[in-house]
Amino acid sequence: MAKAPIPPLNPSEESAWRALTYVANHLVKTLGEDLASGAPISVSEYVVLVHLSEAEDQQLRIGDLASISALSPSRMSRLVDEMAVKGRVTKSRVADDGRCTLANLTPLGLSTLRATYPTQLRNVRRRVFDLLTSEEVRALDTALWKIRDGLESSNRAAGPELSRLSSTPGAAPDSK
Repeated sequence: MAKAPIPPLNPSEESAWRALTYVANHLVKTLGEDLASGAPISVSEYVVLVHLSEAEDQQLRIGDLASISALSPSRMSRLVDEMAVKGRVTKSRVADDGRCTLANLTPLGLSTLRATYPTQLRNVRRRVFDLLTSEEVRALDTALWKIRDGLESSNRAAGPELSRLSSTPGAAPDSK
């Protein structure tokens, strides 16, 4: 039995798709450039520090950090190694599974996150939220969570489930 043809995108869908792909391809890069001009860390480091600050005992498996951050496990491992050299994280073995390594937030890492947060907040506001009305923010939030949930359900086996309050590039550092 032949499959029904997939209808092409209508003009509104096409416009939304092109805008979404542009934003997805350019926003993190632009935020990274903005952050680099006012802070001593990269966006990838910032995201790692935010996730670790929110995690139980301020530690996560490197593989889980990779899944959360959409980086490859090898890239995340290298990033954590770089951050460890700078004293922002430490590495330790998982007690019940010696094959897994944990990244642990250090006091220096937390203070770096707290010092960087105002710069990142200013950049996220300027690049995203200052351009939108509160109604547009609510609509964007709803639409993006629907897409995110669809991606998560299709990739659930690939990594840990993120909570609705999971860190974003502009998230405030947790004060644990």
